[in-house]
Amino acid sequence: MLDTMQDLGRNGQGYFGINPGGVMDPFAAQMANMLTGNDIHEAVMEIHYPGPQILFERDALISITGADFTAGLNDEPLPSWQPVLIRKNTVLQFPIQQKGARAYLAVHGGFKIEPWLNSYSTNLKAGMGGWKGRRLEKSDEVFFRETAVCVSTLFTTENNFQVLRWRPDVSQIYRNPEEVCFITGNEWWDLTASAKDQLARAEFTIHPSSDRMGYLLRGDLLYLQEKKEMVSCAVDFGTMQLLPNGQLVVLMADHQTMGGYPRVGHVISAHLPKLAQLNPGNPVRFKPVGIETAEELLFAQRKELKLLQRACTDHLNRFYANSRS
Repeated sequence: MLDTMQDLGRNGQGYFGINPGGVMDPFAAQMANMLTGNDIHEAVMEIHYPGPQILFERDALISITGADFTAGLNDEPLPSWQPVLIRKNTVLQFPIQQKGARAYLAVHGGFKIEPWLNSYSTNLKAGMGGWKGRRLEKSDEVFFRETAVCVSTLFTTENNFQVLRWRPDVSQIYRNPEEVCFITGNEWWDLTASAKDQLARAEFTIHPSSDRMGYLLRGDLLYLQEKKEMVSCAVDFGTMQLLPNGQLVVLMADHQTMGGYPRVGHVISAHLPKLAQLNPGNPVRFKPVGIETAEELLFAQRKELKLLQRACTDHLNRFYANSRS
C-alpha cells in the first residue's frame, strides 16, 4: 500500500536538491479540493491500489477523484467526482480496481498536517512533509481542520451518506489515455533518424518497476547517432530520458532535480494527468507537438479548472443557503 498526503508540490527548492514532489495527477487533486470547497493547494490523500479502509469518527464532506477503485461506504457504492456528505462511524473502502492508478480523497477544511518548506507533500526519500514524512499505516489517526460549516446540519436524509448532485465532466482530460503528446528535448537531435521515427510511431509498455519517481518503458530500442558523455542537467516532471540500454524513462512527480541521460522529449503538462493514471502493463504512444500546441492545451485546461472551481463554489454556496433555510 502506498497512501500519502500530497499537494501541488514543493516548488522553489530545486537549488537545494529537493524535488517538487506533489500529486501525480494534479487535475484530479485540484478537482477533489474544489468539490469540497477547499483551496486547490490543500493536502489530499493520494491512494494507490490496494486501497485503505478509513474509519470516519466525525461527519464529513468528502470527494473522491482520479482512479475508479469502486469506493464504498459501509459496503454501499459511493460515486466519484462528486461531493458526498458522510456520517461518523462509517468506513470508506476501495475493494476493486476498475480503472486508473491513483485516487484522491479530499475532506472539507483540509487535513490537519504541518507544512514543510511551504508544502504538505510527503517526501519519502527525506522522510519529511505530509503525515510524519512517511506513507500512511494501519491505526494512523489523521485529523482535519475545523471550519465555519457544521457538516452535521447539512444532512437531509437518515442515510449513511448523501450525494450532492453536481459532477464535473472530465472526459476530455482523460480522453485517449494511451496517446500522450510531447515536445522535443535538448538532445532530440542526437537521436538517429530511425529512433526519432520509432519514438513518434511505436507503442511502448509501462514496466512493473515504474513508480512515483519514473515510468520505465519497454519498446523498440532507440539509439543516438554517437555515444556521448553529458554533464548533468535540470530535469522536470514529464522529462523523457534515454537510458544507456536504449530504453526510455519518463520522470514523474518524485523525479530527481538533475539527470545525466539525454533528454529526448518532455511530456506536455496538459497530458501529465492521464499519464499518471496509467498502470504497469498499459500501452502508451507518444505524439510530437509544437510548443504552441502544448501551451494552448495547458491554457485550455487551466481555463476549464477555473470555470469548474467557480461552478463548485456557486453550487456549494447555494446548498449551504438552502440548508440553513
